[in-house]
Amino acid sequence: MSQQKVLVVDDDRAIVGAVSKLLQHEGIETVCAYNGKEAVEKLSDEEIHLIILDIMMPEMDGISATINIRNGRNIPIILLSAKTEESDKVLGLSIGADDYITKPFSPPELIARVKSQLRRYMSLGDYSNRLVGGDIRMGGLLLKSDERSVVVEGETVKLTAKEYSILELLMSNAGRVFSAEQIYEKVWHETAYAVENTVMVHIRRIREKIEINPREPKYLKVVWGVGYKMEKI
Repeated sequence: MSQQKVLVVDDDRAIVGAVSKLLQHEGIETVCAYNGKEAVEKLSDEEIHLIILDIMMPEMDGISATINIRNGRNIPIILLSAKTEESDKVLGLSIGADDYITKPFSPPELIARVKSQLRRYMSLGDYSNRLVGGDIRMGGLLLKSDERSVVVEGETVKLTAKEYSILELLMSNAGRVFSAEQIYEKVWHETAYAVENTVMVHIRRIREKIEINPREPKYLKVVWGVGYKMEKI
């Protein structure tokens, strides 16, 4: 396992410094950013395993940054904010944050929450499924990113470009539910309008190729009324 690395984001440099020292004392490497836009840019340059993200910041606030990050990444996000209203917590969690801590925070509590999220992500979650070169393993499935191919129980299966892209999206975000509209917009790169049937047909074809019994899928699940997800295995 590579060294754990946390991106600390707050427009208050004193808070960034204090949180960084706390984490470094626990043997966790830190990367610093001072607004949401800078945080998103840092993700392109660094391998980050968790983000501590303030909500109220200039240029791009924490809510907007979380939405941006969740468009393509499933890294754990802990929101840090002086706001204590329940509606703010609900909003943060509903857009994809994993946890929410209010200021002023207890250092031991912050460390405990950070370690809990890192453990879940790196030992039990998506990070643990990633192999060298960006390949992803999930049970008997192996998605080989360089070759853009999929191996099922040791045998390579032939997927169309769209089928591969859908499977890559879902495997990269195991456990996360995507609506048909979200899948369409991320894979087809077009505005989604009445796309349920199009996506459903592709999902059915993927199941026929990766599932032992497509009628009782082990991997690719429907969350009725919401969308589709890859089961964490």
